[in-house]
Amino acid sequence: MCAGSFMVVNASGRASGQKAHLYMPTLKENDTHCIDFLYSLSSRDGASPGTLNVYIKVNGGAQGNPVWNASDTVTEGWVKAELAISTFWPNSYQVIFEAVSVQGHPGFIAIDDIRVLAHPCRKAPHFLRLQNVEVNVGQNATFQCTAGGKWSQHDKLWLQQWNGKDTALMVTRVVNHRRFSATVSVGDTSQRSTSRYRCVIRSDGGSGVSNYADLIVKAPPTPIAPPELLAVGATYLWIKPNANSIIGDGPIILKEVEYRTTTGNWAETHVVDAPTYKLWHLDPDVEYEIKVLLSRPGEGGTGPPGPPLITRTKCAGEWRRLPRLRWFVFSAVLWSLDWE
Repeated sequence: MCAGSFMVVNASGRASGQKAHLYMPTLKENDTHCIDFLYSLSSRDGASPGTLNVYIKVNGGAQGNPVWNASDTVTEGWVKAELAISTFWPNSYQVIFEAVSVQGHPGFIAIDDIRVLAHPCRKAPHFLRLQNVEVNVGQNATFQCTAGGKWSQHDKLWLQQWNGKDTALMVTRVVNHRRFSATVSVGDTSQRSTSRYRCVIRSDGGSGVSNYADLIVKAPPTPIAPPELLAVGATYLWIKPNANSIIGDGPIILKEVEYRTTTGNWAETHVVDAPTYKLWHLDPDVEYEIKVLLSRPGEGGTGPPGPPLITRTKCAGEWRRLPRLRWFVFSAVLWSLDWE
C-alpha cells in the first residue's frame, strides 16, 4: 500500500481553463492491483468549482483523453473512486490528476489518500488482455473488450485511441455473472497503417483501463513485374509468374494467373502451385493478355492484378499430304478414307 499524496486547488478568482496537475510515480503492473483515492468538489454556493480529470499515460507516451472525471455537482464530503489499470507487465504507466477551474465558480477541487492496493478493485472492472487485430485494407476491424466484474446499464464503455480519440462501443453482452465483453468496429481501414487502441470503462465506482493493442492494416500484394514468357506454341503459353517482387504485404498464400484474349470480353483464372505455369488449349495466332493475382491471409487479401504480359501464340503448322490416301464411296451417304 502506498499513501500520502494529495492536491487541493482553490478555484476562486481563477480564469476558466486554468489547470493544476499531480503526477504519480511511474508504476509497473507485476500483479493485479487497484489504485483508489478520495476526491471532493466543494463550494459555498453549491455550483461546481471545475473539473477533476484522471489520465493514464502508458510507456511515456501520449496523455490522451481522460479515463475518469468528475465535474457536474459538488460532493457531500469525500467520495472514493477506483482505478483498475490492466496494462500488463512489462508496460509502465503513470496516473495524472488534473484540476481545471471554471471562472466565476469559487470553491475547492481536492484529492487525498491515493493508495496502491495489492488486490483487485471492488467496484471498477479489470480488463483482460486486449489482443492485436490485423485486417486488410478496406475490411472491417473489430476489437473485443472483455472485463471481469458485473456489468451495469449505467456503465459507459468505449475504445480510446493512442492519440486520444474516443469511439463508443455499441454491443455489450454478459458472458457470465463475473465477466462481460463488448465489441466495436473501427471505421478507418482505408489505407495501410498501424494504430493503437485500448478499452476504457467508467462505472459508479471508478474506471477500468486495458492495455493498448495494435490495429494493423495490411495492403494486399501486387506483383511489380509482368509474368515472364518461357515458351510459346500454337496452342500453349508457358510462363513464370514473377511473384517475388511485390507492392504491399505478405505472406503470399495464393498465386493465380488471369488470362484473356486482347479482343475478347471473357477471362479465366487458374491457381498456380509451381514456379512456372503452362496455359493449354489456346487458339493459334491469337494475342493474349496474362496477369498475376496474389493473395495474403484474411478477408479481402487478394490484391489488384499486376502488370500484363501481352503475347501471341504461334501460327498452326501447314497441312501435310497424307501418304497413300484412299477414298471409298459406298453410297450417297456413306464413304470412308484411309491412309498409311
